[in-house]
Amino acid sequence: MAPADASAHSLWIYTMNRCSPSPLLRRTLLALAGLGLCGVALAQNAPRNFPANALRGTMVVTQPPIITMDGKAAQLSPGARIKGPGNLLVLPGTVVGQELLVNYTVEPHGLVHEVWILTEAEAAEKRKRAGQ
Repeated sequence: MAPADASAHSLWIYTMNRCSPSPLLRRTLLALAGLGLCGVALAQNAPRNFPANALRGTMVVTQPPIITMDGKAAQLSPGARIKGPGNLLVLPGTVVGQELLVNYTVEPHGLVHEVWILTEAEAAEKRKRAGQ
């Protein structure tokens, strides 16, 4: 007759029996995850490359998608993207009424399509404005 604790490891009762990873495999996976996080952190500090046709302007979101660009009425295109200083997407409703120094591109129909809110270092670089 089998001992009483033999049924505790029955594959019929505990069907989700998994192999526990070896300590070496566990350390390797943790090291790879750590390297992946370091890569993400370094990518956030990388300088942004703006397109050659990007213009400089002062944007104020009045009522999305309506904006003013350098005091003139403009509109965001459908699917427009506003990226913050950390290169993360910013919803237009979160910056309503704020005067922001930005680089932006305009689509062929005249709508503002991509907007980058500038950091102090990026703002120090010279860039062409819309009327120049």
